[in-house]
Amino acid sequence: MFAKRRFASLGLALGLMLLPSCVYTHVTVPLDTDLNNTKLGSKQGQSEFNSVLWAVAWGDAGTQAAATDGGLTNLTHMDREILSILGGLYYRQRTIVYGD
Repeated sequence: MFAKRRFASLGLALGLMLLPSCVYTHVTVPLDTDLNNTKLGSKQGQSEFNSVLWAVAWGDAGTQAAATDGGLTNLTHMDREILSILGGLYYRQRTIVYGD
């Protein structure tokens, strides 16, 4: 019986190591391929969508919605921010645009 518990604990530990960031993830990644010459601009706009329980989602994380939010007409750079809790039980994706 002790061997079964030990094996189960070892399996759980290995499973948790193979699923990094399963509990909490918060990352921001650039949506640009030429980062050497990036100028952010004087304005910033954001848009986002949210999802709960993998069943309900709302919002608009599009580039146009973010540009409208910031009053931008010329985009120079974009970032995507992702927040995921408990493997997507709560999920938020935000688009951040920069420009003038």
